[in-house]
Amino acid sequence: MMWYGGWGWGWGGWLVMAVFMVLFWALVIAGIVALVHYLTGARRGPQSGPPPSGEPGPGSRRAEDLLAERFARGEIDEDEYRRRMAALREHR
Repeated sequence: MMWYGGWGWGWGGWLVMAVFMVLFWALVIAGIVALVHYLTGARRGPQSGPPPSGEPGPGSRRAEDLLAERFARGEIDEDEYRRRMAALREHR
């Protein structure tokens, strides 16, 4: 029995439907991945507020590391290193 009086899409219709089915499922999977990334990424974001009791913040630790590297390379002498390190720790 022929539907629609024989005026079907033929093999091209099946090809178009297959492409759209793959695109549909790719969008569904990408949407799920984006949703999971959004929901779990909110917990890993930068935390506001001061660091917990006595712990240095990420910026001050990096500054101390840079100062130590400059001292190790000989760019600054020991006296300047100690003076700058004291100033960094004083302003935490």
